[in-house]
Amino acid sequence: MAARTSTRLATAAFHGTPLSMTQRIMDHAARPQNGVTLQQFLEFGSDITPSKLVHSAKFLHAELPIRLSHRVKDLDSLPYGLGQMPAVQLVKKWYVKSFEELVEFPRVRSEADERAFTALIRSILERHNGTLYTMAKGVHELKTELSRSYSSGQPTFSLADMQDLHSFLDGFYLSRIGIRMLMSQHIALHEQEHGWVGCICESTSPAEVALAAVDVARHMCIRHYGDAPEVELHGHTDFVMPFIPSHLHHMLFEVLKNSMRAVVEFHGIDNPLPPIKLVVADGDDNEDVSLKIMDEGGGIPRSALPRIWSYMYTTADEHAFAALEGDTPMDFGGESPLAGLGYGLPISRLFARYFGGDLQIISMEGYGTDAYLHLKRVGDASEPLP
Repeated sequence: MAARTSTRLATAAFHGTPLSMTQRIMDHAARPQNGVTLQQFLEFGSDITPSKLVHSAKFLHAELPIRLSHRVKDLDSLPYGLGQMPAVQLVKKWYVKSFEELVEFPRVRSEADERAFTALIRSILERHNGTLYTMAKGVHELKTELSRSYSSGQPTFSLADMQDLHSFLDGFYLSRIGIRMLMSQHIALHEQEHGWVGCICESTSPAEVALAAVDVARHMCIRHYGDAPEVELHGHTDFVMPFIPSHLHHMLFEVLKNSMRAVVEFHGIDNPLPPIKLVVADGDDNEDVSLKIMDEGGGIPRSALPRIWSYMYTTADEHAFAALEGDTPMDFGGESPLAGLGYGLPISRLFARYFGGDLQIISMEGYGTDAYLHLKRVGDASEPLP
């Protein structure tokens, strides 16, 4: 009886989705997801051959519909009415469409099938490029809707305190990182370069990635404020490790951008700006490779620290979202198009946790903030699948 009720509710909620497809989504959502470790990515992708690509496509053909179905089911049961917001409905529509394309794709048996499947996942990646922005817009729509429900024009509670909504968004975005990683890795295996295994650089230099992130963050800071603090690099600057440079760049850029803004606003553009210090720490027996970013930007009040991880606490308004309309913002890149939407640090922490690391912020109000980025040395941590 419970199963029939669940199916009826899902059928009603998947608006515009045929009953047969809704049932397939529910069936797949009942199956477990299969996590992959960084080490498995490396071992499988070494010495890639056409037959390995076919094997990879077979795995994705089976795994991706399961992961997408879990997200559709989650989007269908969001608390506080978030799932009914137009932007979130659009995201759900994308997920249902991608699920449908994958389950209706024939079994991958040959190299020709694999090439066609790769073309399909390229199109799926492109379809979902704007998901972070669109979900952020959905949260904004919810805040606006709840505010209107009160005669005072303001809700009597804080959205930042909605822990179940935060937990959902953390799980949703973490899963999204994993889905995109699986597809991007398969696509990149077709274009192997020396020293790379798909998206993974076997000799990623945290120091070099940090310097690249510094350049982009300083450029943005100078363009906005007219000046930017220097960044001093210390520690094991010659260390290399297998990692995904784009993930590391995104995390470092977000932290550096925040530090630079804090330093400029705390000290003022007409005064000397103390440098930001970035330390790379490693040792043969260390569990993690750690990067520490220290600024003298005045710190964060202790009561405000929870807000930095909140998807609800944002300075963005209708004008910010309108400015992004039609640009199809990407998940991450050189200059984050999601600036001001309140997603930089929460998403960066998820990137760190995806392969067993973490991002921690410790602040001293009146002085500055230290950010600790931990990267797991051994790539044996499986994806934390929600």
